[in-house]
Amino acid sequence: MNEAALKPVAGHNALLTADDVRAAARRIAGAVVRTPTFHSKTLSAITGAEIYLKFENHQFTAAYKERGALNALLQLTEEQRARGVIAASAGNHAQGLSYHGTRLGMPVTIVMPRTTPVVKVMQTEAVGGTVVLEGESFDEALIHARKLEAELGLTFVPPFDDPQVAAGQGTVALEMLEDVPDLEVLAIPVGGGGLASGMGVVARDINPDIQLIGVEAELYPSMFNLLKGATRPVGGDTLAEGIAVFEPGKMTSVVLGELLDEFLLVSEHQIEGALALLLQIEKTVVEGAGAAGLASVLAYPEHFRGRKVGIVLSGGNIDTRLLANVLLRDLARSGRLARLRLVLQDRPGSLMRVSQVFYRYNVNIVEIVHQRVFTHLPAKGLVTEIECEARDSEQLNALVEALRAEGFEVGQMELN
Repeated sequence: MNEAALKPVAGHNALLTADDVRAAARRIAGAVVRTPTFHSKTLSAITGAEIYLKFENHQFTAAYKERGALNALLQLTEEQRARGVIAASAGNHAQGLSYHGTRLGMPVTIVMPRTTPVVKVMQTEAVGGTVVLEGESFDEALIHARKLEAELGLTFVPPFDDPQVAAGQGTVALEMLEDVPDLEVLAIPVGGGGLASGMGVVARDINPDIQLIGVEAELYPSMFNLLKGATRPVGGDTLAEGIAVFEPGKMTSVVLGELLDEFLLVSEHQIEGALALLLQIEKTVVEGAGAAGLASVLAYPEHFRGRKVGIVLSGGNIDTRLLANVLLRDLARSGRLARLRLVLQDRPGSLMRVSQVFYRYNVNIVEIVHQRVFTHLPAKGLVTEIECEARDSEQLNALVEALRAEGFEVGQMELN
């Protein structure tokens, strides 16, 4: 990486301490799931590192955000509890705050952008939150939440830039190091920085030699830019929306500026591959942000090879249709699913000749589409697109070569 090294920033101890995290652990004990940390033999063999996975997607709302939300709620005064709390969120913070606030008898209001998918609105309401749709972006929703906070006397609970919230999130590392005391590296997803700050503070207190690596989506390198003095563009349609943050936290950036040993960026391709691998190998569903840690290990093996690595599966809230798309794209990249485009003569027997080659190479035809009109071919020609399933890329390549040997013009549609 060409960017400057991480800039150390002094003074995080006054903002967030390991004792804050330990106090949070005592406070929330029994009210959140004490999720397991398991060794993955297969992922270890694939990566060359000893991989330990922390299954935070096993929380009731399927994400670690519950921990910080609950820790903050439990420190409110009776008057604040009676009036209620408010947050701006379109994701896991909304559900965690709504679930635990309602469980504790507090009114919870969540302001979401009007563009929020209906499923996220329904999930938040299902666990007790009152959803207010306002604005076209998170920033506009945040402004409205702050306005309602003042007008109604509510208490605002930030999603990450708050020491109580970050301390709650840090309990993830406390549990990991109780289960696997000799972890050498933690690969931690970074959005606003609450999870990484809390985990980093307590992990470094337990083991001063542990390496802390922050992982951010390549499309949203906001904390990376701040800490490395870089100017990468921020924005885009990322699978890891849980860590897609335009402005990192002020408090968390100070903490992470001193704590992190390295900061890595992962591409959409890499996140998709890690997500698919977790489902195939570990039979566990994660969202894009939840796969970021594994994506970094796969993308930058030199930082992890031969070491005991702790990875947080930070959340499992992914839309099922989106999950299906990711899995199909992964099959296409691995050569197990393909769409071939063939130029044929529009006459009886043409398709039969093609199908015989597929049969000979034991490749399954999933779908066939003929295009006779919108082509540059003569009127007697047509383009046929065939979606097919193969065992692997080797089998697929053999099929394509056989089709060309039979005289067919064959092209393969590629993914980015």
